[in-house]
Amino acid sequence: LQTMSGNEDDWLALKPQEPSPSQCCGSGCKPCIYDVYEKELALWERAKAKQDKSLLMEKKEQSNNSELNPDTFTAFNISSVEQLTEDTYQYKFELLGNSSLRLSLGQHIVLRGVVNGLEVQRAYTPISPGNAEGYFEVLMKCYEAGLMSQYIKTWKKGDTVFWRGPFGGFPYQPNKHGELLMLASGTGLAPMLPILQSITDDEEDETFVTLVGCFRTFDKIYLKPLLRDLARYWNIRIFYVLSQETSLEKLPWSYQENTYTGRLNEDLMKTIINSCRRKPYVLICGSSTFNEDMSRYLKAAGIEENSCFVF
Repeated sequence: LQTMSGNEDDWLALKPQEPSPSQCCGSGCKPCIYDVYEKELALWERAKAKQDKSLLMEKKEQSNNSELNPDTFTAFNISSVEQLTEDTYQYKFELLGNSSLRLSLGQHIVLRGVVNGLEVQRAYTPISPGNAEGYFEVLMKCYEAGLMSQYIKTWKKGDTVFWRGPFGGFPYQPNKHGELLMLASGTGLAPMLPILQSITDDEEDETFVTLVGCFRTFDKIYLKPLLRDLARYWNIRIFYVLSQETSLEKLPWSYQENTYTGRLNEDLMKTIINSCRRKPYVLICGSSTFNEDMSRYLKAAGIEENSCFVF
């Protein structure tokens, strides 16, 4: 009997832990962490019924081959850390050999962090081109009180962190839409960049793009050199909306004609849509409030819901 109860404890120790709400990133991943848990629990129950622990081993092996996987977390090393603004960082992660993540456009990956013993998961969209070889890059904003931010702020070059994915994405096809209107707030810029880069890299793709980047101040605009290069293409326009700047006079003159102060409101939205060369298909990425506001302004400007995609 002694051995039976000891055995029972062994099995309990192997039982998968049910995820806490903080572990779900809320981005509608397939599989969600809860799906993974259900799958692992079913596997555990099967193994326990057969009293065969070797059945639990199969899922442990796949996480060390440095290949991104939607079901298990994989370890990646940080190869560089660059601070872009006071609270925004760009992290570069190593991929073994010259492999690439092979993400579809705008797909996100999920990061796992442990803070004060609490496991947290958040979704981020790599900003590097999907076919970048040997590395991928992620733009991250750290919030004063954010749990994940506390974890991210401790990162140094050479550290190992865990990702799984990819999930989601925008099913972009060259020349399918006459014009894309991209509305991005802060790090919401991330899923737009791979799409922009795929358009500029493809000489056959003649899609017009109007990107509207919403930031608090001029200093808070991320990746200015990259955006400046993209805006040189004949089919790409970039506007900035700076909510906390009061005057354009202090900005470099090259920014003055395509920057607005204040917030992106219904009137400004109508102005921007009227300036589009074709009826736009709209991509939106920002906080949930930003996404809701944008959807409302677009509706007022006569853009149907089936002409919008929210990341």
